[in-house]
Amino acid sequence: MSDHSTTTLTDNRSEASGTDVKDLLATKLKVPTIDLSLYLIDEEVATSIPEETARKHMLVPVFKIENTLTLAMADPTNVLAIDEVQAATGLRVDPVQASETGIERTIDQYFGKSGRGPAGDGGEEHIGATSSPGIINTVISRAVKNKASDVHIEPEENAVQVRERVDGILMPLMTLPKEMESSLVTRVKILSKLDISEKRLPQDGRIQLRTEGKDVDIRVSIQPTVTGENVVLRLLDRHSVSIGIDRLGLDESNLSLLDSAIKKPYGMVLVTGPTGSGKTTTLYSVLNRIASSELNVMTIEDPVEYRLAGVRQTQINTTAGYTFANGLRALLRQDPDVIMVGEIRDRETAEIAVRASMTGHLVFSTLHTNDAAGAFTRLIDMGIEPFLVASSLHCVIAQRLVRVVCDKCKRTVQPAAYLLDKLGVKDRPGELSQGKGCRLCHQTGYRGRSGIFEVIPMSASIRTAILARSSTSALKDLAIGAGMQTLRQDGLDKAFQGLTTLEEILRVTVAGQSQE
Repeated sequence: MSDHSTTTLTDNRSEASGTDVKDLLATKLKVPTIDLSLYLIDEEVATSIPEETARKHMLVPVFKIENTLTLAMADPTNVLAIDEVQAATGLRVDPVQASETGIERTIDQYFGKSGRGPAGDGGEEHIGATSSPGIINTVISRAVKNKASDVHIEPEENAVQVRERVDGILMPLMTLPKEMESSLVTRVKILSKLDISEKRLPQDGRIQLRTEGKDVDIRVSIQPTVTGENVVLRLLDRHSVSIGIDRLGLDESNLSLLDSAIKKPYGMVLVTGPTGSGKTTTLYSVLNRIASSELNVMTIEDPVEYRLAGVRQTQINTTAGYTFANGLRALLRQDPDVIMVGEIRDRETAEIAVRASMTGHLVFSTLHTNDAAGAFTRLIDMGIEPFLVASSLHCVIAQRLVRVVCDKCKRTVQPAAYLLDKLGVKDRPGELSQGKGCRLCHQTGYRGRSGIFEVIPMSASIRTAILARSSTSALKDLAIGAGMQTLRQDGLDKAFQGLTTLEEILRVTVAGQSQE
């Protein structure tokens, strides 16, 4: 009896020692450990090795960057397995460690249950990448590849439509059977830690994960409709906030005006435009430009979309009673030098922001107006006294985003006469650029976006007009007389330079922004 007990104990020790040795070796080799549940893996990458190899060595590819394949392994010291994968894929393998449970679950997700059939507990059925987790992973992975800003999962009477917004335009991605709707929405709710049982009320959440070799933040919005729960995923590209203000699309004159305004020790700079016009990217680029160890830079946002190094960021919570107005009051007790207010929505927030800008703080914020001149009258309409508006504002920027002609399929064309007439172009230009459409731009002829702008710096004539409560059109005429280019003029310049097209300028500007 004692011998048997000793043998058993010895065997257990050997097994434990083997595991410990693997872990110790992995630590010694500085192999990182990952949680596969936080990764969305492209189906093509996950299945780039045979299922037999994956199960035999308990490993799964996670993502591929150029000629390097990141490989999650239960035993990252297994050099024979690494050699086998390198031979099968022709890629250099970069091993990371993951749990056997996580690897097995991922293999099941992409290859199926290996003959064991669907789970009998009423859980999700995995049939290759046609399971709900597989589809959600594939959709998000593709959206990241395509640089999409949003993914829409839209319930209809007899199907589920999935669309992605690329360069500001919604494009169809796939149509799925109606019976998949519930499991798709449930999968999104699980990832974003929302209540899967709540189907009657809107819900908002957030997903943070890694796919395509990138850390991705996703804002989730779920809205009940008569045909089911509509899901919108907003993909936040952390890299976009590192854009310098000299790469936003401002011409030399407007860049100089903005640069001058943001270097002042106090006052207010406003960025205007509709939702999705790039205002947040502009403000974050400005904050990146001026943030330093000598300044206390603070923000109050709804929500905080990106994390900025060296900037203290705060998010409003209307449910808890934390609004822009009382949040801004609290921020002012934090001894800030620079404040960014996500949006001025009401009189109270406007008053606090304006007074802060006149008491030694540099304030940046946004307004929803059609053009730059409209910001002056909007503040006055909110109840801000004209003398405060005239004294606090340094400059106002209006902006839109236009799609950029695809470099891969760019060609020269003769401009259409009807477009020139609609845009009010009197001097007919020569050839312009247009994308023919290719695989790289998804046959749209466009790839990427750039800003078009109009900038009004505060001047003596503008200040006098504000004090006289002049109309928006009168203020705009003054600015144009002083040399301001309208949004449409700036857009046309970019079209004449071959950056965008006349169709794009007509799409994003209105008649009131003509050259007249």
